[in-house]
Amino acid sequence: MSVVPSANNNKITVPGILQRKSAAASTPSLPNKITCLTAYDYPTARLLDEAGVDVLLVGDSVGMAVLGYESTLPVTLEEMLHHTRAVRRGTRRALLVADMPYGSYHTDSSEAVRNAVRFVKEAGAEAIKVEGGERRMETIARLVDAEIPVMGHVGLTPQSVNAFGGFRVQGKTEEGGEQILRDARAVEAAGAFSIVLESIPRELAARITAELKIPTIGIGAGPDCDGQVLVIHDLLGMSFGHQPKFARHFAEVGEMISRAAAEYCRDVQQGNFPSDGESYHLSAEQRGAKLLVK
Repeated sequence: MSVVPSANNNKITVPGILQRKSAAASTPSLPNKITCLTAYDYPTARLLDEAGVDVLLVGDSVGMAVLGYESTLPVTLEEMLHHTRAVRRGTRRALLVADMPYGSYHTDSSEAVRNAVRFVKEAGAEAIKVEGGERRMETIARLVDAEIPVMGHVGLTPQSVNAFGGFRVQGKTEEGGEQILRDARAVEAAGAFSIVLESIPRELAARITAELKIPTIGIGAGPDCDGQVLVIHDLLGMSFGHQPKFARHFAEVGEMISRAAAEYCRDVQQGNFPSDGESYHLSAEQRGAKLLVK
């Protein structure tokens, strides 16, 4: 039995995401911006799905946001499958996209297809995401040929952190910008249905968005993209360490958790939790019987 829920009129699909681009072009006044957030577990997925988020991305950012790694590189295929399954259980409306982790599509296209098939068959992903531009054309084409929708990713590609020498804005020079433009064109030509533009100048992202026929999803790429994505832990104020300038906190859940945990510790230590009202009791008859026995 398929783990993918049956489609309904409200279900976000790959063709629906593609139509957002054409609809925006024909009717600029309509609110066709695509919303995307990362999710790594069932309760988060369910809350985001019910809130109306269009795309849930099981990002390999789970390595840094949840597992405590210093980069996304250590994340394994099995870990990504595990988290994708959890998100699938909480998702009904949103399009579910899963990141292909580092090493799962870098050796040859055949292995990439085998690994991507596992995301679809075993974890219920409806699309996968791969990083890279021109050098990924063959891989993307093979995946699309296998009927697996692909979301591309160019600009700052976190799996290339060692090659880049850190998490740095890309495309700031004329040469760098032209390379990212070529990469974006290559991703589209290979058959991807959308593309993430990460940490590039707004002007470059606007140019790419205007040129491509597939939707662009920005993260640190300015407001002119066809949609936006954020790591949910950044949005909720639950991240540690350096925060990029685009990682707006829409809530400070991290502070709320810390306060709640500190209050819990204090009440337990002072004997205020659990209270009598939060405890289970014997019935009046049972209490009376025990007294008679004594």
